[in-house]
Amino acid sequence: MNILIIGNGIAGSTAAREIRRRSDHDITMVSSESVYPFSRTALMYIYMGHLPFENTKLEADDYWEKQRIRLVKGEVQSVDFAHKRVHLVNRESLSYDKLILATGSVPQTFDWNGLDLDGVQGLYHLDDLTRLETASQRGITRAVIVGGGLIGIELAEMLHSRTIDVTMLVRENSFSNTVLPPEESEMVNAEIRRHHIDLRLETELKEITGENGRVSGVVLTTGEHITCNFVGITAGVRPNVDLLRSTGLAVRQGILIDAFGQITIEDVYAIGDCAELTVATPGRKTIEAVWYTARNMGETVARNICGQSTPYEQGVWFNSAKFFTIEYQVYGSVPVSFGSGVTSLFWQHQDQKKSIRLVYDANGKILGFNLMGIRYRQEVCTKWIEAKTHIEVVLEQLELANFDAEFSECHENELRKIYHQITGKNIHKKAERSLSSVVKFLTSWS
Repeated sequence: MNILIIGNGIAGSTAAREIRRRSDHDITMVSSESVYPFSRTALMYIYMGHLPFENTKLEADDYWEKQRIRLVKGEVQSVDFAHKRVHLVNRESLSYDKLILATGSVPQTFDWNGLDLDGVQGLYHLDDLTRLETASQRGITRAVIVGGGLIGIELAEMLHSRTIDVTMLVRENSFSNTVLPPEESEMVNAEIRRHHIDLRLETELKEITGENGRVSGVVLTTGEHITCNFVGITAGVRPNVDLLRSTGLAVRQGILIDAFGQITIEDVYAIGDCAELTVATPGRKTIEAVWYTARNMGETVARNICGQSTPYEQGVWFNSAKFFTIEYQVYGSVPVSFGSGVTSLFWQHQDQKKSIRLVYDANGKILGFNLMGIRYRQEVCTKWIEAKTHIEVVLEQLELANFDAEFSECHENELRKIYHQITGKNIHKKAERSLSSVVKFLTSWS
């Protein structure tokens, strides 16, 4: 069987590796970005000098040849589903028996004037990093970042590492407050300002100005003009499906897929950021453009192509990020506001760089964990959520989740004290922090 994969991000490359692990099928992976798959989440570390590009590759270069996975660098011009062929811009044509669309996402832009000026860009692909390095070498004196998402704060940290003055324009009244509860959102505000970033909340871009084809500044909706010679557009992403809209494919925001990753055309699958579930798990989105989702989709489609019928399960939500020096993890359901039978137990360190939030319902069932500056074990938190464990049992065993217990200060007793203040109940520790205790706990659930 001849399998063709369009896109070599974490979704496409995971599918290729997992198909090879399970079969002897012919596999070809096409990408217009790079020959060898690499980690896009590491772009910032290349720019900051923490990692060379070679160290961001997912595998050694010879891995793909040894695994008999053909890599093609080329841009797709069209897809002929009727004849099972993909045509590249260089006029090469590739046939397939099974096709996996893993085209990822592209920057979300609006109708701002000046987007085509030199010095205006996003940070989503390897070419963006090259353009950013070129602009930096030429001399960025002041940068304006439009958008308050994870890519925006990464770009702010990157530019700050080279002592470039940065202004961030965030239209919401607090950073990432559509994802983070108020206390955590304010922690990120403080962290951004602590690094001398000019954070402008409730501020929107009107247009980008330029001179001689290069950016010279931005105008805000208030009429204020900010002089700058670099503008980072980080106002979110959308599925990269424009090329496919005229092919008869069922496309809403993304490519519509069923529970097995298949689309409405036979022998074609879609995975990762470009894929949209026809039906999502209650409380979850139909498009989840995160690394972990893309990897899981790649694994699931590989099983299905190799004859192991496996529906894709969204499972317990998980994501992680870094806001300058504050690491962030979320497991399960953590709303931005509480009510209607859902409450939370929240503790925050006095330095405003660490916090723990446990979310539970009116019956005490644990729903989610939100962590800032503290690491909890994914396996442990996921087990509690899946088992609908009572908040008091979780509090008794909370040390089991603490990933850094042997190397840093622990704060589980602070949560127990807060719970006592709220309910009048004393919760005592019943679990040890040792790795053997964690293993024993996880084994007991299997």
